[in-house]
Amino acid sequence: MKTQNIKMGRDKFFDFLRANNLLVPKLKNFHITTNSKHQFYKYKNLIKDCVPTRPEQLWVSDITYIKTDNGHNYLALVTDAYSKQIMGYKLSSHMKASLCTEALKMAIKNRKYPHKKLIHHSDRGFQYCNTAYTAFAEQNNITMSMTEKYDPYENAIAERINRTLKYEYGLKQTIKNTDLAQKMTDEAVYIYNNLRTHFSLGLRKPADVHLNPNIKYKSYRKNNVNLPELTI
Repeated sequence: MKTQNIKMGRDKFFDFLRANNLLVPKLKNFHITTNSKHQFYKYKNLIKDCVPTRPEQLWVSDITYIKTDNGHNYLALVTDAYSKQIMGYKLSSHMKASLCTEALKMAIKNRKYPHKKLIHHSDRGFQYCNTAYTAFAEQNNITMSMTEKYDPYENAIAERINRTLKYEYGLKQTIKNTDLAQKMTDEAVYIYNNLRTHFSLGLRKPADVHLNPNIKYKSYRKNNVNLPELTI
């Protein structure tokens, strides 16, 4: 068979395949953890286009799922936006508001600057809008803030940490059972907080930065180096 001497770059090649319906269709590979269609009050976004200047000024929260042989487990995380330290987390087989409340309880217990003003930012899922959750946060002098529309940067830190834990520490795979998933989660959080260096922290570790906050915050947004500082 005579071969054709055709020169074509990668992107043009994929455009050709796409135009001729030759690409393998992507399979759905995600599990919805956010349900914002509920009757609970949705809070305003207080941090839009602003960056934190110290630890425990802004916490970001999110829920991700972990697959086990017995079904899905759910991991709620509370992370300090400035230091990137995971302050609290909870793994369970359900997605009730109590899952997030337990993670927040741990985060509050781990605070190093309890008298500083603090904003809690999350998506508009029913777990975070639930009055039991918001009342608990406000009783601990935490101000609520939520995303207002789908913008990948509105809760980028929380989502980025979800991906890091999954892809770097084995939580993406299907795990044998919940007990093993818990052990792997505990180990992943410890390594992430205490051993893993971050480019966004000047190659320092979250636990170190949390106690020694002398870095300039780096936003994940591209070409936005002069974002205003959070003033709370």
